[in-house]
Amino acid sequence: MLEDQIVGLNHLKKHLQTTVSNNRIAHAQLFVAPSGSGALALAHYYAALILAHGDGNQDMKRVAELSHPDLHFAFPVASTPQSSTKPVSDDFIAEWRRFMQSQPYGAMEDWYQAADIEKKSCEIRVHEAADISRKLSLKSYEGGAKVCIIWGAEFMNTAASNKLLKLIEEPPTGTVLILITEDENQIINTIRSRCQVLHIPKLSTSDIAHSLIKQEQVSNQEAQFAARQSNGSYGKALKLLKDQTEDQQFEEWFVSWVRAAFSAKGKPSAINMLLQWAETIAGTNREVQKRFLLYALEFFRQAMLTNYKADSAVYFKTSSDFDISKFAPFVDGHRLFDITTILETALMHIDRNANSKIVFTDLSISMTKILHKNP
Repeated sequence: MLEDQIVGLNHLKKHLQTTVSNNRIAHAQLFVAPSGSGALALAHYYAALILAHGDGNQDMKRVAELSHPDLHFAFPVASTPQSSTKPVSDDFIAEWRRFMQSQPYGAMEDWYQAADIEKKSCEIRVHEAADISRKLSLKSYEGGAKVCIIWGAEFMNTAASNKLLKLIEEPPTGTVLILITEDENQIINTIRSRCQVLHIPKLSTSDIAHSLIKQEQVSNQEAQFAARQSNGSYGKALKLLKDQTEDQQFEEWFVSWVRAAFSAKGKPSAINMLLQWAETIAGTNREVQKRFLLYALEFFRQAMLTNYKADSAVYFKTSSDFDISKFAPFVDGHRLFDITTILETALMHIDRNANSKIVFTDLSISMTKILHKNP
């Protein structure tokens, strides 16, 4: 990843350049960033800076092409007929290279689709951590540093985390470990406390729009619309341009849900609609369920902003006949507090492998009570 291919984040690029030029590179670093903000692209660029020595241009080219022998990657994987019984990232290296070349701002679900593992339980397991330790313990091919980027570090299971902790506590000479996560609270404290943490913010609307115009050759109007709708995610902005976002499906689920909840008070049959809705959502995998809950949470927040006339902060635009301005009066500050509480509780339960059908049924009943509550 070349510097001019990274969207925005100029202050962070300069910071990383300075750490390399001053030879003050922490051996274990944790990049914390929301999806689509460029953490993987930034880590890839950082690796190029670290590994560039001698013929620096040639080294950076090999890093950009993912062919440098001292650059390693780890990411969530799952067992497939083509992989080993104990799958590691190297089993998916061809898919990973295609993914990195085509979707450097892709989200975790994009990787699952690219690797054809979206219906499986994906993790970074202990044998992956052992493989990382083995690679980093070997002598550098080029005589310089060795870099390993772990994308989706929150998907490390406990055994893998403990194995990796030993590597972080006693790192081989010249190794740099870069962990990337969307949720640093999912990283065990003993690892987090030993890493230098870099928080990467959401991308600005102007940076996203500028990059879309420059790299995708779209009009200013198209770029501004996608940038506002993307909520700081360049990956999502690209999907909006290509109309590949899953938000359309989420919108359909959300609209049918709140309409059933509104009609439940005077229409007992609506309860059956809510039960069927819960069963539909429960039939998807847990990552989709979590993303839908986050989408619903943001939809309610946008409705409240619409209710309070904070139009400059509203970027949602529905593709159906659902009018957010008519829905907004039902989402005031008090209701939003209760709604946020039940959605975050549902997220926690899904994350802890609770029964999805029970979680979404309970959520629907609770949401019905909140929406019918007097202001």
